[in-house]
Amino acid sequence: MDFLQAVILGVIQGVTEWLPISSSGHLVLAEHFFNLQMPLIFDVVIQLASVLVVLAVFWKDILSLIKGVLKNDQHSWRMVFFLIIASTPIALFGLLFHDFIESVFKSLTTVGFSLLFTSILLFLSRYPRKKTKPINATAAIGIGLAQALAIFPGVSRSGSTISAGMMLGFKREEVARFSFLMFIPAMIGAAGFEIYKGALSQIADPWMVLLSSITAVAAGFFSLKLLLQIIRKDLFSYFSIYCALLGIITLIVAFVA
Repeated sequence: MDFLQAVILGVIQGVTEWLPISSSGHLVLAEHFFNLQMPLIFDVVIQLASVLVVLAVFWKDILSLIKGVLKNDQHSWRMVFFLIIASTPIALFGLLFHDFIESVFKSLTTVGFSLLFTSILLFLSRYPRKKTKPINATAAIGIGLAQALAIFPGVSRSGSTISAGMMLGFKREEVARFSFLMFIPAMIGAAGFEIYKGALSQIADPWMVLLSSITAVAAGFFSLKLLLQIIRKDLFSYFSIYCALLGIITLIVAFVA
């Protein structure tokens, strides 16, 4: 991976991590285009860097949650409980099916079908029209299960989790905020597991990975801000068109290649 490729992959990660179009799927496609054979740990590390974006954008919410827990505030403890519930499915799924996921992670066929699946979820997020319920345990379970599916490249984490919450009738902005807070333990857990397995040794050039990570954080800050505006304007489901088209193109390339 050269300097330009590192920057491009970082920008792709930063932009697509928050827009509901799958960062992992786009990274697989970009690596295929550049003829790169990047290990899974590369994707995990630059996605972990995106945690900094959540901390920068939602630092007030995070600080308020921490203060509430320290003050033994019931609402804060309830939110922590919901985050634990929502984070459990992806932890179990990752541990049980890690080897299988790793074996199909770089597959264009997997990416193609997963993008089509994301497209369906995004389209269905339009219904029901009335989204007024506050976050509760049901939302945490539904959003957590959706996040578990996002282990597959092409299934957008933000797209699947926010869509799941919206389909269950919960408030758009609350679902989005909850989804981004969920991202923190999910990525720290994924990175910790890969590091525990000794996967860092697979990185040939740490400086290029660092460059990709820095670029991902810079691009991701603006991408997350944009997504929040898109959610407020109720335009979230329109990304289903993009995912459907890219999924079809990816499958054509996979079957022709």
